[in-house]
Amino acid sequence: MTNNDILRRLRYAFDFKDGTMVEIFAAADVAVSQEQVVDWLRKDEDKGFVTLTDKELAIFLNGLINFKRGKREGTQPQPEERLTHNMVLQKLRIALNLKANEMLDIFGLVDFRISSHELSAFFRKPGHKNYRECKDQILRNFLQGVQQKARP
Repeated sequence: MTNNDILRRLRYAFDFKDGTMVEIFAAADVAVSQEQVVDWLRKDEDKGFVTLTDKELAIFLNGLINFKRGKREGTQPQPEERLTHNMVLQKLRIALNLKANEMLDIFGLVDFRISSHELSAFFRKPGHKNYRECKDQILRNFLQGVQQKARP
């Protein structure tokens, strides 16, 4: 999955308008124009399509956390230069304030079964012996489940 796919799916799942997308970036203290957002949301083959970088997606996800849960006290987290699917899953978990059983329920909405042990492996540090890389299929199913929960 590309960063643009993730952004498109999140926008659709929560029915965010272009203005709301700009507000979410602003919640992470980054100003983007509505035109930039529209270019990121275009289909890959469309004229004017712009690839969303890892850092820009990290800014959006940090903004989504602030937008959904409110800004935390003190300095805001710096966006990561390099973003993995594990980090995306973790940021979505924080933004949506989900516990492990709630995440498993979301996976269940799309008939995708994983155990709580498998799920916790995605949130471990990369050097940990039980760390597991989050593949496209896992993230795609999670985003589809979030979409079904938010837009039944």
